[in-house]
Amino acid sequence: MTLPSAHDVALATERRAAGRLLLAHPLVTSVGPYADLFPLVRRHSDWLGKRFQQVLGYRLLVDTSYARLFKAGLGAGVGHRLERTTGTAFTPRTYSCLALALSVLVTAPEQMLLSQLVADIRAAAADAGVRLEETSGAVEKRTLVAALRQLIDWGVLTETHGSVGSLVQEEGGEALITVDREIARIIVSGPLTQSLDGTDLVRRAADPGFGGPRTYVRRMLVETPVVYLDELTDAERDWLRTRQRREAQAFSELLGLEAEIRGEGVALVDPEEELTDLHLPGTGTVAQASLLLVERLVERLRPAEPGHPATGGRLVIGVAVPDGLVDELLAELITEYGQRGNWQRDYLEDPSSLRKAVLDLLSRMRMVAPVGPLRSTGQGIPEGYGDTVPEGRSVTDVLGARAAGTDWILLAAAARYATHVTERRPTGATPGIDTQQELPL
Repeated sequence: MTLPSAHDVALATERRAAGRLLLAHPLVTSVGPYADLFPLVRRHSDWLGKRFQQVLGYRLLVDTSYARLFKAGLGAGVGHRLERTTGTAFTPRTYSCLALALSVLVTAPEQMLLSQLVADIRAAAADAGVRLEETSGAVEKRTLVAALRQLIDWGVLTETHGSVGSLVQEEGGEALITVDREIARIIVSGPLTQSLDGTDLVRRAADPGFGGPRTYVRRMLVETPVVYLDELTDAERDWLRTRQRREAQAFSELLGLEAEIRGEGVALVDPEEELTDLHLPGTGTVAQASLLLVERLVERLRPAEPGHPATGGRLVIGVAVPDGLVDELLAELITEYGQRGNWQRDYLEDPSSLRKAVLDLLSRMRMVAPVGPLRSTGQGIPEGYGDTVPEGRSVTDVLGARAAGTDWILLAAAARYATHVTERRPTGATPGIDTQQELPL
């Protein structure tokens, strides 16, 4: 076997670094925070464009001053949210302000006053039938400023003189803004002109097109912490189970990701911990409480005899969390760790807000999920989507693998954070990944 040359290794390393950058930051500019890596993206733009299109169905546009990877959606309830500098998630109102601002900026002059931009946004809102509160309202001002700051982060706006924050800080505050219309035009990647409304836009954006199950599953693997089998259609499960070894190798070479293949699903893990916007374990009250909570939930709710249909067992992907258990455990944790862990006072005084924040983090990490319909039962399938399995081939039965009947479900990946991990294998199985290891709750 011929070993790769030093040149080949260096070339693969550069391409992988550029691909990882684009996956984590789909908009890279020549003057932005990743300007030092922008030449690397340009150097390998042809190869990257072909690979992203072939593997994920993503389009890559590279110009002299920016590189934009046009990602696709994954459907309702799945995706990465925008956040304010405080970590608070954008509200629907903030997204509305962001969309209205973009609609104005694509044809705006190169420079404009902040007051004029605000007036144009309000005019666009009136034209669209969107009601904005008077800009004298503090809440509305903060919402608008959050949207404008996001545009600054993307490079659409530059604060040439003054700050957009003056809208909140001062009565009648002013600033001079420089606009990059070209970047404003490439921000939105969804099929706007084809969509009837927001719901239709989300549905169309998640349609993998000709790539079908192959493309959708690949997108789920790279864009979410873990893919559970009962979140996939029959055709998607069939494709994943017959291709998972080759896909693991492909993602390792392209993006440096390692595949963990379990009986309940597959996760792509980044050893460098660069390709995620979520971290657990992590710092802060919410992360600490989440880790402690999920450990106790697993201890309480781990099923006794999970298995896999291929070995005659019953697949368990999720178990029901009894009503009131989360509140009970959080109350215990606040008593045990709240003061000595220096948890935020706001959360200690309002346990309901801590509960909301913790469940939000754990659901984004795919360790818990609210009860609801799944893709395997037809939820969110695009019209005309191919879901046929080759004749004579059986797929993993996921019926009943996720419990129902309560508000929340504890999912299999939560077992990664348990104090004691149990690994069960079929009798006589040879150790190794091919045995479809179980990571039981």
